[in-house]
Amino acid sequence: MDGKLAISHTRWATHGAVTQTNAHPHISCNGRIAVVHNGIIENYIDLKRELISLGHKFRSETDTEVIPHLIEEFYRKTGDPLKAIFMAVSKLDGSFAFLAIFEDHPDRIFAVRYKSPLVIGLGDGENFVASDVPAFLKYTKKVIFLDDMEVAVISRNSVEVFNSLTREKVDKEIYIVPWSVEDAERGGYPHFMMKEIMEQRFTITRVLGQDDRIREASQLIKDAQKVFLVAAGTSYHACLASSYWFAEIAGVNARAVLASEFPSISKLVDDKSLVIAVSQSGETADVLESVRMAKKRGSKILGIVNVVGSSLMRISDAFLTINAGPEICVLATKSYTSQLAILYLLVNDLVGRLENAKEEIKRAETLVAHMLESEALLKDIRRIAKDLSASEHIFLIGRGISYATSLEGALKIKEVSYIHAEGFAGGELKHGTLALIEEGTPCIAIVPEDETKDQTLGNAMEIKARGGYIIGLSNEEHVVFDELIRTPSETSLSPIVMIIPLQLLAYYLALERGCNVDQPRNLAKSVTVL
Repeated sequence: MDGKLAISHTRWATHGAVTQTNAHPHISCNGRIAVVHNGIIENYIDLKRELISLGHKFRSETDTEVIPHLIEEFYRKTGDPLKAIFMAVSKLDGSFAFLAIFEDHPDRIFAVRYKSPLVIGLGDGENFVASDVPAFLKYTKKVIFLDDMEVAVISRNSVEVFNSLTREKVDKEIYIVPWSVEDAERGGYPHFMMKEIMEQRFTITRVLGQDDRIREASQLIKDAQKVFLVAAGTSYHACLASSYWFAEIAGVNARAVLASEFPSISKLVDDKSLVIAVSQSGETADVLESVRMAKKRGSKILGIVNVVGSSLMRISDAFLTINAGPEICVLATKSYTSQLAILYLLVNDLVGRLENAKEEIKRAETLVAHMLESEALLKDIRRIAKDLSASEHIFLIGRGISYATSLEGALKIKEVSYIHAEGFAGGELKHGTLALIEEGTPCIAIVPEDETKDQTLGNAMEIKARGGYIIGLSNEEHVVFDELIRTPSETSLSPIVMIIPLQLLAYYLALERGCNVDQPRNLAKSVTVL
């Protein structure tokens, strides 16, 4: 395909069905302006009504289509594409990252960011723009992260960035991404998910070497009267697990809160609070919105990210990195264990055990490597996956910190295999969940060698008495187990060790059911424009 400039977009449907008409790019009435957009235009109905009254004709059901028409309207008045975009942006409410191209200016892409990630890759005689770094990692490691309300004018040999409110030029810092091209390729594995699971043999200890930043973060915790752990999805499960460590090891009441629910409790946040915000990408919209809300109330922010230079890192008072490398598969795997590892180091530093915790992290990674290199374990999990592949439901139970593991394991299973899976606190079975158990219902009991062991086995027995089929995650056989997935007898870092077989089980279930492993239906990690 010939050409020097292109834009494209893998649409996440929010307004309008998944149809060719609703697909991007969307164009102006005269067909001379094209736009691709990620996000939601909240006031698109009012804008659409206004534009129709001015004679504009719409082809799709999407909110995105108002953008090219709005730009077209202002371009007619000004004859200047940059001014037209400034004026259009001032009319938009919501969250958006969009690219616009003009037939009259065939050598430039105009990129706009507000509350939706956008990063520019700087090449040699070529430049790139996407919602996440791996989209262009093969071509460059030099990046610029746009901030909210910034507009970039991109050509083959130059990038200029402007503040759309002041219309003044902005000097931007260039970051060098510490990832290799090979990190963003499958490297001989059939899927990125399996590659990233296997990478946990060496990614967990990459959190080490941040002693100064960990001590800075520890001081923020010591200075705070209230601590909130804020995240979404898998990162939330890492926060939930670490809240047990904060309580048991350091005596700190750190409350894990879903980022999407944070607005409902934000009045508890004040200038004596610390929000620990966790996001692999550092661009999770709900997390960033929670952070902005907390900052307005005077809270300090500690960001934990994988992507250096990301929005969360830049707006935090202090930050820690997990250094796990790019995670291409939609499902989070290696980032989860690395998040757990950095949080464990942080908690232990509060009580003067940082050096001990480092050794425990090294040991946990060794145990993970042994598991992933065990043909016997992989064979057992593949066989169990085959047996469970026709199941409609799979339940997981755990107590204490293993409750978080049950939630994360269930999330992995339902995300990739489309089997309904739910994690439960073992002690809550008698409060309603037992009604779901039928003859043959599979239930995975997470049984580490800790103080919850006997109670969890008792809960598994309750399920078995009602016909449930029990798969145990444990380092030893128990009479209640119908199947055993043998795990090491690790206690302090059991969330890291116990999640590995559940990640593998989810992967093999997806293969058995013919599912798209790296890109499950209706889900996305980063929606890319290029």
